[in-house]
Amino acid sequence: MAGLFDSLRARRPRVDKVAAPAVSSEHWVQCAGCGTAIYKPTFLENLKVCEKCAHHHRMTAWERLELLADPGTFREWDADLVSGDPLGFGQDYLDKLRSDRERTGLSDGLLSGSCSLGGIPVALGIMDFGFRGGSMGSVVGEKVVRVLEGAAEARKPAVLVTCSGGARMQEGMLSLMQMGRTCAAVRRLNRVPVPYLVIMTDPTTAGVAASFAALGDVILAEPGATIGFSGRRVIEQTIRQKLPPRFQSSEFYLEHGFLDRVVSRARLKETVSAILGMLCVPAEVTR
Repeated sequence: MAGLFDSLRARRPRVDKVAAPAVSSEHWVQCAGCGTAIYKPTFLENLKVCEKCAHHHRMTAWERLELLADPGTFREWDADLVSGDPLGFGQDYLDKLRSDRERTGLSDGLLSGSCSLGGIPVALGIMDFGFRGGSMGSVVGEKVVRVLEGAAEARKPAVLVTCSGGARMQEGMLSLMQMGRTCAAVRRLNRVPVPYLVIMTDPTTAGVAASFAALGDVILAEPGATIGFSGRRVIEQTIRQKLPPRFQSSEFYLEHGFLDRVVSRARLKETVSAILGMLCVPAEVTR
């Protein structure tokens, strides 16, 4: 009898484990935090925040502009500044730059200009991770400097939204120079009685986190944003210790005094408007 059952089992077709169907990108988005399938119109209506776990997904610079700027007030600066290939990485790198420009609608990794935010005129810069990982090269550094200098000249607040993997390796020392240049521009802005506000988003790391992003008069961050200088695994291998679970998160930075507040995306504009309203002193008072 046992032989009969063994024979039947051998002839029975093997059924492999059925994989879960992939979420269609046309109508659904899979949450990077909890894996929940989210209906795309709902996802966009909720500003790319998961209703279930509140994971904040990355936004493009144009989406953040729509979130922060008062409608119809934005005037772009320096749209003609584009990166070259100063170290001769070759045509492949130039092709990638061109592809990023076409895909993002940006000249480089930072969208900059002037606008009104909650009725207050500001100089605004927004980084986009979709353009070479938001890396800071000569053009991004120059645009950051011009945002800060434009704010100083017009005596209006500067607001910078950071989202970057750090310095652009294809520009070598020219890229690293931008850390010093942007810090110097912040120092010059500090001589003018206008606030400088930074909004850190996921990720804000390396050369950007270690330069102008850390120098705001007020520093806000979105929930769950990765913030730090070196990568977690690099640090663990260097110090030969395990790091805390929430290390390099915006909440960890807030607990240790490096941030002023963690703000959900839905409340970001009203929070920034309220802060600028308190910090902006009318011109006649400063004379």
